Amino acid sequence: MQRIYAKEMPANEKNMDIRKQIERLRDEIRHHDYSYYVLDSPEISDTEYDRLMKRLIDLEKEHPELVTSDSPTQRVGGEPVKGFATVRHRQKMLSLDNAYTFDEIKEWQERVLKGLHRGQKLDLVAELKMDGVSVNLTYLKGELSIGALRGDGEVGEDVTSNIKTIRAIPLKLFGGGHPDVIEIRGEAFMSRKDFIAMNKERLSQEDPLFVNPRNASAGTLKTLDPQIVSGRRMLFFAHSLGYFTGEPFSSQKVFLDKVRSWGVPVNPHTRLCPDIDAVIKFCQHWQKVRDTLDYEIDGIVIKVDSKQEQEQLGSTLKSPRWAIAYKFPAHQATTRVKNIAVSLGRTGVLTPVAELEPVVCGGVTISNATLHNFDEISRLGVKIGDRVVLERAGDVIPKVVKVITSARTGKEKKFNAPLNCPSCGSKVVKENEAEVAYRCVNASCPSQLEKRLIHFASRGAMDIEGMGDAVVSQLLKNKLVKDFADIYTLNKADLLKLELFKDKKAGNLLDGIEASKKRPLSRLLFGFGIRHVGEKATQVLSERFKTIYRLMEADKADIASIHEIGEVIARSTHDFFLSKETRLLIEKLKKAGVRLEEPGRVVISSPISGKAFVFTGELGGFSRGQAEGSVKERGGRVSSSVSKNTDYCVAGKNPGSKFEDAKKLNVRIIGEEEFRKLIGEK
Repeated sequence: MQRIYAKEMPANEKNMDIRKQIERLRDEIRHHDYSYYVLDSPEISDTEYDRLMKRLIDLEKEHPELVTSDSPTQRVGGEPVKGFATVRHRQKMLSLDNAYTFDEIKEWQERVLKGLHRGQKLDLVAELKMDGVSVNLTYLKGELSIGALRGDGEVGEDVTSNIKTIRAIPLKLFGGGHPDVIEIRGEAFMSRKDFIAMNKERLSQEDPLFVNPRNASAGTLKTLDPQIVSGRRMLFFAHSLGYFTGEPFSSQKVFLDKVRSWGVPVNPHTRLCPDIDAVIKFCQHWQKVRDTLDYEIDGIVIKVDSKQEQEQLGSTLKSPRWAIAYKFPAHQATTRVKNIAVSLGRTGVLTPVAELEPVVCGGVTISNATLHNFDEISRLGVKIGDRVVLERAGDVIPKVVKVITSARTGKEKKFNAPLNCPSCGSKVVKENEAEVAYRCVNASCPSQLEKRLIHFASRGAMDIEGMGDAVVSQLLKNKLVKDFADIYTLNKADLLKLELFKDKKAGNLLDGIEASKKRPLSRLLFGFGIRHVGEKATQVLSERFKTIYRLMEADKADIASIHEIGEVIARSTHDFFLSKETRLLIEKLKKAGVRLEEPGRVVISSPISGKAFVFTGELGGFSRGQAEGSVKERGGRVSSSVSKNTDYCVAGKNPGSKFEDAKKLNVRIIGEEEFRKLIGEK
């Protein structure tokens, strides 16, 4: 009787019945995913789970019109993708400062209390620091929209197709009350058990082995075939909040509890601590028992719990002031020093490197290790031929930490720091007594100058059109330039002697050099390539000090007092301007007519004055800093995210999620050519 009724049922009612069956199956599978990954309390066997999934797959094959993007079947992994696009995070993914001792943790707490202008204790959240891969999950109206890797913190690879195969990550958030837009950040990782099983399989197929679970996780998420990712049982724990809309979360603990209720896994060992002593006990405990876990951890992350206090403390350009990572003691191994070589960096720093007999340390074969500086060689007493203790923590460059003097035979050789640069032969110096590094300060040192000149002329710096790698190489080969200022002494007769140049090309380069003299101070500072000082930092410094002379005379405390800067950038900037060579260079640039000040931003009459701009994708004729600067110079505003108050979304190649946000909010989207017209440039 029932079967006859089904045959006679109208088509729309039959479809409604199937739709209900499919939705019930989806809800049941989501429930079991939540029980397994979030609650760590599975309610059914893998076989029963697979049976539910197969039933859902069969129904969706019979009724493809009922398949939705948030269905559990969409995790299974489709065809290999051609390559990964990039996506700009709505809010920058900062890195954490590290502490290696409990005293350093206490010192961090003192800085936090000082920043909050109070001396009382504060609640802290301690979380296990997963040794995995940082992932940024963007949910729009509760559905997973984008899964991206951290990248450089601002732009990462869009690996959504791979992220969707990870069953630990919900495609649709449970319940309600979640923001229309939210970035949930965490670590994707692989269990030790699954890592060992995967390597056994690779060994049987004579494939290269992964050296550790982190390496395997990174390689898995960057594979172009989602089917491979699907078969590797990746896991995920959420730990941080990125951009979001709607009501703010009151604390880190509240945020973690909320995302757990939405079905997103959170590490169950996270602890709310009433004071720093409780944090230290937590660190001591997990330092002893970390190997009992079925996944790798390399430390503890400590965060101020209150979100209001986090905002009050703020961040430097690289790290939040309200969080720190305590790193566990590293893995160690012993080996022999075969030789000590000296490497030369772009900024002229000489770094001694120990060439070692290859040894496995922390799952990686190591044949070289940094000795940091020549004072460190003296402190350790390292000799060529010594047997040494090697240390490696996570992805940190391996280092020599101890000499086993009892193993000496008398054949070891003392290493003396070079008096001259290994590249150019110039005398190496310490720029001041506080500086531990020896530097080659020869502006014409071939190992440094070529890279520095290319950077100086690059689009984000002085933007000298026509001065590419080949031109720089020829200028150096013919000894026409010895420092940045020599660029401005070039003439057509000099250039026509070179293979690459004829009359027109020489004229174009000279025009480009002349035009570069008008670049603002921020571009010149970026062109200098000061260590640790990126494009954003040079803009902040230039807007604060206005002229290069004010910056040059500022002390380190003045620079560090700027909210976005921090100690590392302040020290590097201050030390750069202490150099006699730097001051001579600046005077040569002044005589050449190069601009040494930052112009005022606001323009009284401009079509874009007061207009709000958002940039997404890669621009062909501008760096991001240049484009944003062009808007600010004309009285416009630049925002990092799209809202209803955005006037223009400028979209370049491979635009990210901001492009989609702009379409949804009916924000005017323009290309680079229209943007040029808008700001009055050809």
